[in-house]
Amino acid sequence: MAYFRAASIPFAVVIGLLFVPFIWDTFVAYQLGLYLLYGMVAQGIALCWGRTGFLPLGQALFFGIGAYVSGAALTQFGDNWLLLIPAFLVAVALPALLACGVGLLVFNRQVGSGPFFSLITLALSILGFQLANSWSTVTGGFNGMTGIPGLPGIDSYEHLYYVILAALLFGSLLLLYLQRAPFGQLLSAIAGNEDRLQFFGFHTGLLKAMAFGVSAGLAGLAGAIYAPHQGIVTPQAVGFLLSAEFVIWTAVGGRNSLMGPVMGAVLIGFLASGLRDTFQYWEVVVALVFIVVVLRFPGGLAQLAERIVPSRHRRTAIQARQRTHTIAGTKTQPETNLKFDHVGLKIGPVTILDNLALDITSKGIHCIIGPNGAGKTSTFNVLSGKLPITSGQISWAGQRLSGMRVDQVAQLGISRKLQVPSVFAALSIDQNIDIALWAGRLRRRDYFSMQPFAWQTELLGDLETRFDFLHNGHAPAGVLSLGQRQMLDFSMTYLGEASLILLDEPCAGLSSAETVEMIEAIAQINQLTGACAIIIEHDMQVVERLSDHVLVMHQGTLLASGTMANIRNNAAVQAVYGGGTK
Repeated sequence: MAYFRAASIPFAVVIGLLFVPFIWDTFVAYQLGLYLLYGMVAQGIALCWGRTGFLPLGQALFFGIGAYVSGAALTQFGDNWLLLIPAFLVAVALPALLACGVGLLVFNRQVGSGPFFSLITLALSILGFQLANSWSTVTGGFNGMTGIPGLPGIDSYEHLYYVILAALLFGSLLLLYLQRAPFGQLLSAIAGNEDRLQFFGFHTGLLKAMAFGVSAGLAGLAGAIYAPHQGIVTPQAVGFLLSAEFVIWTAVGGRNSLMGPVMGAVLIGFLASGLRDTFQYWEVVVALVFIVVVLRFPGGLAQLAERIVPSRHRRTAIQARQRTHTIAGTKTQPETNLKFDHVGLKIGPVTILDNLALDITSKGIHCIIGPNGAGKTSTFNVLSGKLPITSGQISWAGQRLSGMRVDQVAQLGISRKLQVPSVFAALSIDQNIDIALWAGRLRRRDYFSMQPFAWQTELLGDLETRFDFLHNGHAPAGVLSLGQRQMLDFSMTYLGEASLILLDEPCAGLSSAETVEMIEAIAQINQLTGACAIIIEHDMQVVERLSDHVLVMHQGTLLASGTMANIRNNAAVQAVYGGGTK
């Protein structure tokens, strides 16, 4: 229902645009049609930049590819729709597949690759411009591909405008659906905290590549209509200058808005058109408009519109979840068998882990203690795939972990909570819970289904009873107190019902009362799930009350292991370590 309410916005815009030819004239509609095509490309940039957090600087490449393919098809096949329709599909699919491929190559890393990605797309656009200039037998070279006929039976000045409106409506509804589906929520999570999403087992590189592919497909669709609209396609259609204009229009309109980029393209387009023939320095005026809007309204014209529209007419974007579909827990827990076989970790000349050897073969709660710099968090980092080991092997349940990405390790049933509470601050509590529930359960087909938003588990019900603030699901996670963020992060770590849970100082920053509450939660929730939990903790009351087995680290190696009583009486431990309590 919320999707259909939100869909009324692009519907209303298109309905209003239908009357342009009757209010003004066909030439104004012709000009507007061009700017609407540019706006479609800008919408794709907004999906990548505003929603996902990476900026493509070469979007004209995909626009131009779609235009050249369409132009060649119209020139070659004339009015044969049986051949033109597959050609137009190629004009959309080819840019999308190319963008996906480039995205996978660039984003297949453990950390964000935004700056590298932007520079690579810029270089690709420059390369496309050079190819279009030099490959004259295909593109027409500097003069471009000329004499392109219009769509069969559709006049470019009168009727093609309505084709453009239909394409704009289609693209807007597609983007709206994707943004409201789990796919869109995961893209927002990438923009806010990509590392945390990887620890839930999501291949963020693939998700970003898919978003880039969707944006390129929209650009290809706009380019396919651009060719019959203009009757000519020149190398400028794939060049950097047009790519830069796309980014400017997106910023002016609002990169966080669905229709804002279209608004930016239309406004700047008509402003430049009106000034070009009457004012010598029209580029300066356009540049000033861009600077003022970006400085005063970082959210673009869409942000300005939100300020003008009375708040009582705004709809709340985030609503509380109605979780009606109870799903079963994850697959049967595997046999507990974690092995560090003489693991070494060096960063430059510094040795972090030194021939670390340990075995954990029982469920329950195991605590790692040791002085600062002992290598405790680094042990979690190499175990979860965040850092590559330099020697030795790590295995879990018989599966070697060395060389795996963070998300691949997580998919083996290993869930990690970081030392500092790491939640998706810009998302609501319910949206954070969604992502945790999807970990290890969401299949590719579910990315585009609304059903996962209704998922519920018995464990979630228990956590909501234990932590009352979780019922306030529509509240942004960023407004929670430190203690509540720790509890939310803890809840999210367990909700995937992984077989190995890694908790890095879960009680850090908590008050004495909150620490007691967290200790009880860890003990009971871990017993309920039957997982093997490993906790790094400096607060000795946590270790004393929770640990079934204690491991002491010192200078990157295992100093001692055993029960708490054995560790307390160990002379070597007493010599290097003294813990504290709150």
